[in-house]
Amino acid sequence: MERLQAPLALLARLFLAYIFVVEGWSKISAYSATASYMQTNGVTPGLLPLVILTELGGGLLIAAGFMTRYAALALAGFCLLTALLFHSDFGNIEQVINFNKNIAIAGGFLALMAFGPGAWSIDAMKRGVIQNSMS
Repeated sequence: MERLQAPLALLARLFLAYIFVVEGWSKISAYSATASYMQTNGVTPGLLPLVILTELGGGLLIAAGFMTRYAALALAGFCLLTALLFHSDFGNIEQVINFNKNIAIAGGFLALMAFGPGAWSIDAMKRGVIQNSMS
């Protein structure tokens, strides 16, 4: 099983990063609609650039395995805030599902923060771990 750790950690990072890269990019493409949605939910649209930076930038950092623990912490917090601010209408089953998904994703990021990005990452390469995991 140890031989699978590096590729599985990479796959896990890519799976976690996917939604944030896609959503960050879509917020750029639909900037005004996203700003309106945020305002409808009581969140100032002035935070939208920070949201885009967190989603797109954080997602790309996670995918690359660069500054992974910091990006994972930021995205875990982002997921918790998103759950509380946008998906806390527990009378609406779709909102409950989205709330639960955000909590689960935050858990994935906390695990990534605790255990690191794995050997196939820029963080590991900077520490010289890749050579050791390939032999």
